[in-house]
Amino acid sequence: MVYGLEDKLVVGISSRALFDLTMENALFEEEGVESYRNYQIAHENEILRPGPGFALVKALLDLNKLPGGRDRVEVIVMSRNSPDTSLRVFNAIRFYDLAITRAVLVSGASLAPYLEAFKTDLFLSAHEEDVQAAVDSGIAAGIICENPVHEYKEAAGNSPIKIAFDADAVLFSDESECIYKKKGLAAFEENERKNAKLPLMEGPFANFLKIIAGLQKEFQPENVPIRTALVTSRCAPAHERVIRTLREWDVRIDEAFFLGGIEKKEVLRAFGAHIFFDDQSTHTIPASEVVFSARVPTPVKELRGKEEKERYGDKQQFSGMYAKERKDKREAV
Repeated sequence: MVYGLEDKLVVGISSRALFDLTMENALFEEEGVESYRNYQIAHENEILRPGPGFALVKALLDLNKLPGGRDRVEVIVMSRNSPDTSLRVFNAIRFYDLAITRAVLVSGASLAPYLEAFKTDLFLSAHEEDVQAAVDSGIAAGIICENPVHEYKEAAGNSPIKIAFDADAVLFSDESECIYKKKGLAAFEENERKNAKLPLMEGPFANFLKIIAGLQKEFQPENVPIRTALVTSRCAPAHERVIRTLREWDVRIDEAFFLGGIEKKEVLRAFGAHIFFDDQSTHTIPASEVVFSARVPTPVKELRGKEEKERYGDKQQFSGMYAKERKDKREAV
């Protein structure tokens, strides 16, 4: 019988996100793949310490132990390691009794083609190229912040999993944020006030939030094992459009913090997030001192769209000028 992934939350995580491979990665970068391979084989019976994403993964896998008669989460190790160097990772998985049985090991190749093949809903890695490719494919993905001085603690008892999101360029598109960057706060607030009843466009993590919302609905309100938070630099009057958009999507956000420029770090500490997603390193780096954090890159197609619009103006104007430019180039060859 074929094992299906369609009705599960599928999380792909790199070995560096799951376990502490700081020293081993430094060896790889300084001395190359052969030294890395020899070291991993020689030390494959030494158990790796938990990495930044360990507590999140353990908590997600614990969802499968709850009543309901089904496995809700599938975690797959997706690594650029070779099969030959992976035994140390599998030994650590067994030591910590993590219910992870599947892996993608590509010996340095790109992981991008396999993310859709495994129906990945969330991908976490320190490798920026793989994360960028995932986001470009419409998959929620984050570049993990590796903070060598902090080990994130597991939640005590039956505490819920806590996931925190930034708003613009994460849950929503960065269309409104671009107005702020180009024209300033007053123009941004006026745009949001004017369009308060117009839903924001979906961002890279919109579908992931909807999947989480679906899981939440399987439980009675008092027993929901996942809690979400919106932690955004927006504030009134830019709050209304966000709330109406979430209502339009029929998703729940348990806690919302409209900070208006207040630093996010202490709010995330108080919330106790297992993970925080933001598109700006100015937020994820300080946040990583207290919670596991991941930066969400902008999809390349959006970047290209902005560049084209800046260069050619509106779409109709762009279409004609772009066609002319392509024609000029062909004739010049």
